[in-house]
Amino acid sequence: MTARTQTRSRRVPTDDAVEVRLPWWAVVLPALAFAALLLLIAGPGQAQAATGDPAVGRLLGLVLSLLSG
Repeated sequence: MTARTQTRSRRVPTDDAVEVRLPWWAVVLPALAFAALLLLIAGPGQAQAATGDPAVGRLLGLVLSLLSG
């Protein structure tokens, strides 16, 4: 006894447009993973002010005063 094989119907696109449909979680999950990793890298309380040379601040103040004047 032979079994019938079902042939796949091939849809021929009518135009050259490509349509991509993603489920909602395909966008949300990578965004949440990125945000979680970003929070792990720069955790709260980790940001500290630069305690460098005050000449840099004076130079920036001078440049700002020149640009605004």
